[in-house]
Parts: sequence; structure tokens; C-alpha cells
Amino acid sequence: MYFVRTAGERDLEKVRALLVDSFHATYDGIHGAARVAELAAHLFSPAALKARLVRKDAEFLVADDGRNIGGMGYAAMSEALTKTVMLHLLYVSPALQRQGIGRDLFAELETCFPDAEIMRLEVEPRNAAAIAFYLSHGFTEVGRNENSGAGQSGIPSLIFEKPLEGH
Repeated sequence: MYFVRTAGERDLEKVRALLVDSFHATYDGIHGAARVAELAAHLFSPAALKARLVRKDAEFLVADDGRNIGGMGYAAMSEALTKTVMLHLLYVSPALQRQGIGRDLFAELETCFPDAEIMRLEVEPRNAAAIAFYLSHGFTEVGRNENSGAGQSGIPSLIFEKPLEGH
């Protein structure tokens, strides 16, 4: 049984390992293992994870069974868009997918931002499993970004939004 809780510094190495595994499982077939390894090394470096952990207007969650981290989620208030929270990361260990861990992480993240009226995210257009998950959780496609992520990557993404409850 996995329980959702706020991540701590002691979780970061396990979170990093989960993210690297999940990233390879999700994207190797789309972008190739070498490119995925390069992206993961940059995005999930210890310094990058620690910066997310200490950010004040953000929530960094893990799903923990007492021994292992089975999933993680990270969202933060947008710096560019008012009353909008950006869902940056939501990953579940490939071996544990379709057991409700992602749903539980997402449900908790939805409640963490009382000032937000909209949750927004970007998703790789060929990541059919993630797109199906977000559509089933009330998101709709609102646009497209041809250079997702840092450094004008050239990697496209679909932009999804969802109104948050109570607004």
C-alpha cells in the first residue's frame, strides 16, 4: 500500500532513480536512449531536485510504501500565468502503473494550491498513456508548444488545462 506524503531531502536519491527509470520507459522509443539519458541527467540532477524540493510556492510529493518510492508528483505556481499551477512532474514506477498511485498523487496535488483556479501541464504528443490519464482526470487540450522544456529543445508538447474545484 502506497501513501502520499510530502517529499524530504532523504527521498531525493530514490526519486531520482524512479524518474530516470520512468523517463527511459516512457521516452526511449520516442527520442532514443541517449537523448533521454541526456535529458534525465539535466532535469533530475541532485541540484535540480533539491531546488524543486525547497521552492516555496510548490508541492513535491512521493508515494511511499515504507520501503520504496512508487511514484512522485511536483507542481508549482506559474511565474507567468496568474492563478495557474503548473503540473511539472507526475511519474509512477513502470512496474507499478495502473494501480492508482498516479491518481492518488494527482488528487493530492489538486488540493495543494488554494489560490489557483487552473492546473496546466505539457505532455509529449506521442505519450498516449499520459494523455489518456490526463483526459480521464478532466483536462482538455488548449494548445501546443514546439519547444518544450529548457533551452528550446525542439521537443514538441501538447498543453492541457483543467479548472480546479471551488473556482
